[in-house]
Amino acid sequence: MATWVWIVIAIVVVAAVLIVFAAVARARRTKGLREGFGREYDRTIEHAGDRRAGERELQHRQERHDALDLRPLPPQARERYVQRWQVTQTRFVDDPSGAVIEADALVQQVMKDRGYPTDDFEQRAADISVEHPDLVERYRTAHGIAQSNERGQASTEDLRQSVRHYRALFEELLGDRAADQPISRDESADEVESRERAPSS
Repeated sequence: MATWVWIVIAIVVVAAVLIVFAAVARARRTKGLREGFGREYDRTIEHAGDRRAGERELQHRQERHDALDLRPLPPQARERYVQRWQVTQTRFVDDPSGAVIEADALVQQVMKDRGYPTDDFEQRAADISVEHPDLVERYRTAHGIAQSNERGQASTEDLRQSVRHYRALFEELLGDRAADQPISRDESADEVESRERAPSS
């Protein structure tokens, strides 16, 4: 067989091997992103409109997150935040709207103290999705309710759910579960709403 034929065969074999390696690498990357991001993987792919574009976005998030100088809170700071959260939860009884505003601010402050950039909500959500993919959708929901609250379009139950979602992320960022208390103590949503509707004396 002529030498040039062997050269062509070698080139074809090498190309085939490279294609197989590339396919395996893509499959591993997809599997890793699916396992790492969970439902956030599907959401990102859907929003991107293309799997490759969505996976590039998720990889960019990971790279950005890895470059952040994240740090745990000192015990004293964590305790102060726990106490502030308990005040916010107590406030919910008489001022649900104000409690949501405080809850949002507390989450942002903890993020900032941990080393997260906090200027833009979408970027905050993207950064959170890397380490807390199971909570990022709850964070988006809480933020959406907070925006509705600013327009006067959120019910007391909506606000309750918003604070609960904020609390879940707050606890994870704090690394402490001491903030976990009933949001409105012994009052149910119906009791709070009834008291709000009652005419003042």
